[in-house]
Amino acid sequence: MIELRNICKTYVLHGIKKTVANNISITFPTGSSVALLGRNGAGKTSLLRMIAGTMDPDSGTITTDGSISWPVGFSGSFHPDLSGAQNTKFIARSHGVDTVDLCDFVEYFAELGRHFHLPLRTYSSGMRSRFAFGVSMGIKFDTYLVDEVTSVGDAAFRAKSILVFNNRMQSSSAIFVSHSMGMVKDMCDAAAVIEDGMLTYFDDVDEAIALHTENMKKPPPN
Repeated sequence: MIELRNICKTYVLHGIKKTVANNISITFPTGSSVALLGRNGAGKTSLLRMIAGTMDPDSGTITTDGSISWPVGFSGSFHPDLSGAQNTKFIARSHGVDTVDLCDFVEYFAELGRHFHLPLRTYSSGMRSRFAFGVSMGIKFDTYLVDEVTSVGDAAFRAKSILVFNNRMQSSSAIFVSHSMGMVKDMCDAAAVIEDGMLTYFDDVDEAIALHTENMKKPPPN
């Protein structure tokens, strides 16, 4: 369970305010895979990062009764001058998991070849995303935060990503950002739509997709 209570977040860029969370209160239930839908810039990634604890809200509280992953696919928490293997070992130690087992999983899953032993700063964006996904999926979390990562790579890699993700969902929850409505239907059993700083939760994924589709037909909020 993850509870957001009165979450507010506003950015100011060149003197212009953009509110991505306007007093949001919601509970993400245990055992569900919840899609987070919204137009580009609506605040989906910001919300994931606030839930992960890598970004602070302006006000409000976020509480949970379980462990939460960093946003899967987000490589900002890794050290660019360390190799993939070195970063993996550091993450394994910090989360109390076996370093050899996690390295073996990430090296196999991410398909990095010799780059696994090269600095992360040499990786392409796709390689970074595959690496971050592998590290995340190699560690058991109660809730996974997933930000569009299963769109990375070719069809075979996407199929492998979905298989691993679905395996984790047998015993975990997820908050899942994707612009693919087909993937949302396949992988989520509830959904929430963020628009103009407001978040609306639906037990019916199709109802959420319908609202999101209507929102996308309108001009972006100021």
